[in-house]
Amino acid sequence: MQKFPTMKRTGLVFLLIAAVLSVAVRCKQESMKNDGLLSTEIVNNPVSANGNANLDKLPKFEFANKTHDFGVIIEGEKVSYSFKFKNTGKSDLIISSAKGSCGCTVPKYDKEPIAPGKDGFIEVIFDSSGKSGMQSKTITVMANTQPNTEVLTVMGEVVSANKKQP
Repeated sequence: MQKFPTMKRTGLVFLLIAAVLSVAVRCKQESMKNDGLLSTEIVNNPVSANGNANLDKLPKFEFANKTHDFGVIIEGEKVSYSFKFKNTGKSDLIISSAKGSCGCTVPKYDKEPIAPGKDGFIEVIFDSSGKSGMQSKTITVMANTQPNTEVLTVMGEVVSANKKQP
């Protein structure tokens, strides 16, 4: 049996590593394409490290309110509220993510850019299953604004069905 010279083995190992890396990168790219979410790379936030950014050209959130009280909720109910906002800035507002403080709070948001002067919505669905008493949950919204986060809050008192108040 003939052995490969050292140079051929090194080249073969190099080709094998390159092939594995190529497949891994391609899989990651396909995954990013198919997840339906906007990549945070497209969020252009022109705030520079030296602080010389022109903030007047950035998009801006203007919420009608940042807090909503559901009042009394019967345990097990799913309640929702849509936070309305306007882009009062001078460029498209792009929301890159919105995350609830726990799994019982699920936000849904506009995936398309919101043009200057246009309205957008962030719907929050709160599942009261397994909860009781006063509840307060936050939703952290990340966008290409300055600052790049907004925090919204939903709250309510969860009661059992037999303790329903009139």
